[in-house]
Amino acid sequence: MSTNASSRIFYTKPSITDREVGYATDAATTGWGERCYEYIGRFEREFAAYLGTRHAIATSSATGALHLGMAGLDIGPGDEVILCDSNWIASAAPIIHLGATPVLVDADPVSWCLDPAAVEAAITPRTKAILAVHLYGNLCDIDSLAAIAQRHGLALLEDAAEAIGSAWKGRKAGSMGRFGAFSFHGTKTLTTGEGGMFVTNDDTLYERVLTLSNHGRARGETRQFWPERVGFKYKMSNVQAAIGCAQLERVEELVAAKRRIFSGYREALDGLPLRMNPEPPGTVNGVWMPTIVVDDGIRFDRADLLARFKADNIDGRVFFWPLSALPPFEPRPGHAVSHRLSARGVNLPSYHDLGDAEIARVAGHVRRLLEAAT
Repeated sequence: MSTNASSRIFYTKPSITDREVGYATDAATTGWGERCYEYIGRFEREFAAYLGTRHAIATSSATGALHLGMAGLDIGPGDEVILCDSNWIASAAPIIHLGATPVLVDADPVSWCLDPAAVEAAITPRTKAILAVHLYGNLCDIDSLAAIAQRHGLALLEDAAEAIGSAWKGRKAGSMGRFGAFSFHGTKTLTTGEGGMFVTNDDTLYERVLTLSNHGRARGETRQFWPERVGFKYKMSNVQAAIGCAQLERVEELVAAKRRIFSGYREALDGLPLRMNPEPPGTVNGVWMPTIVVDDGIRFDRADLLARFKADNIDGRVFFWPLSALPPFEPRPGHAVSHRLSARGVNLPSYHDLGDAEIARVAGHVRRLLEAAT
């Protein structure tokens, strides 16, 4: 056990400075009455500018952003949405809430995201959309998925909840589909505690989602409390948005910290039989969650590694279970890649000010375990 065992290494925590505290204090002090949406509007404008999209709507979560966007596209009963089996349930939940069917396909073994060939094979006359989830900051093959979507007349959607700072051939994750969704949960690279963002370049979709996001009240409606349809309430608070504005001013610093930590792990784990988050040529991985996947054929017990972490006061996270392994979904034992990733993958601690000594402490446990297994 490390001599530093009493010093806990968190798997993640936010980076909060005087700037965030100052903005939040201002919102709590002055952001009421006519100013109650001031920071929200600012956060939306500045986030859209950062991402390069025409529109952004702040939400209470990425799940809410996905729900609004899919509802705006009239996804509902009888429709199917294709997504990767290697996922958190938040990506699938809005599909089910709308009465549509999530169609799970196996992961690509390199990106750990949607396998384009599996997507094409799963398309039926009921398919309405493809949901590209950029897992842990890794990027889906957007070019291939966009070509498939165009060929079959489908909407390509992006769940970029974990991918702020990631970019595909010069385009930021979340900006390339019919719409994108982001998360600002307390674990994320950029946080508002809880919260999310819907983004799009589609003017018509934006107006529909804006109406849905305000209980169905259309922009420009002069009658008070007059909804034109039943909508949703997924608003972000002004105080949360104030924190978001401060975080967004530091976004390059926050992403750089994640990439520094990833590079530290990659160097410390060099030569071991494992893979880490990929970064194909022409792309940038924001590496929200540095992750190892131990090579096939190597004896590896994930529970053993997590127990070693726990004994040394180190947090660790399992790679997401395949959705098809969870009770609400139909089992898909044939999804070999998704099951293998789950069994052999572990997320490593990556809070922004994680130092070299902490990286070495975490990596030491991985190295000792795997060197003993080979």
